[in-house]
Amino acid sequence: MDIHSIPAPPTPWSQQLVEPTIDPSVYIHPLTNVIGDVRIGAQVHIAPGVSIRADEGMPFYIGANVNIQDGAVVHGLEQGRVTGDDGDPYSVWISDNASITHMALIHGPAYVGKGCFIGFRSTVFNARVGDGCIVMSHALIENVEIPAGRYVASGSVIIHQQQADRLPNVQEADSTFARHVVSINQKLLQGYLCADDQVCIATIRNEPNGYPTVQPASRNGHHPSSPLNAQAIAWIREVLSQKFYIGVEQADTRRFRANSWSDCGVIRATQEEEAIAAVAQLLQRYPHQYVRLFSINPGTRQRGRALVIQQPDTL
Repeated sequence: MDIHSIPAPPTPWSQQLVEPTIDPSVYIHPLTNVIGDVRIGAQVHIAPGVSIRADEGMPFYIGANVNIQDGAVVHGLEQGRVTGDDGDPYSVWISDNASITHMALIHGPAYVGKGCFIGFRSTVFNARVGDGCIVMSHALIENVEIPAGRYVASGSVIIHQQQADRLPNVQEADSTFARHVVSINQKLLQGYLCADDQVCIATIRNEPNGYPTVQPASRNGHHPSSPLNAQAIAWIREVLSQKFYIGVEQADTRRFRANSWSDCGVIRATQEEEAIAAVAQLLQRYPHQYVRLFSINPGTRQRGRALVIQQPDTL
């Protein structure tokens, strides 16, 4: 994979020549530039034509499962910092599961919270956008702090704190859309990373609509042996008896300790054997990761109790 990442140039305010730090699971398109002290977490997808340039303001932090789409620009002024979630100063902080969509501009000092959606051609400058906010297209957010969970309509100009404080709350449909964008980009990430791996490609082809395909039963009605233990099978049986869906998440050791999980999709099977087979296939895809299941009420979309079914330390 050809990643165009280079150190920042020497300047009067920085002569360190710091290079980007990029998690091995990241996909960055070859037509994208990543320059300077940029720290990119796991499972990030960065599309063609993106410019991430920490040569004036620095450092930048880009959290896990972030997607930065075509033509977006991340830059920062030499002066001005925001406080990251780790308590340190940053020119730009983009939290986990954020979506920075086509042609958006994040210009430091700027903070984008967890699960935020920044819409097409929108600008965030000298501002903080709280967790779970939805910012639609062609909006300007400048010199304000947007409270968590607020909705910014297309074309809005939010430059006074009173405007930010009066913004409406995000609705469930908006949050569902934002989560869908993240899940789609996770699938794109998987596709790009395994484009030269025929086994990986075959696995993805067996996942219509992004959900695992259940292996058919043999003629005698038995499914292949399952890696699930008795506790996991009993948990699946109970969830299905309540007519709930099964969500699946995975994490590496570092993200497991931070309780920061990546979405692997939803299993909507109604039969126990089908659900077990689908979970088993996911375990095969993530053999060295923590994997957990959680129940989903299909009516309210609320999460229920969870169960970790794979721990790599014990494999």
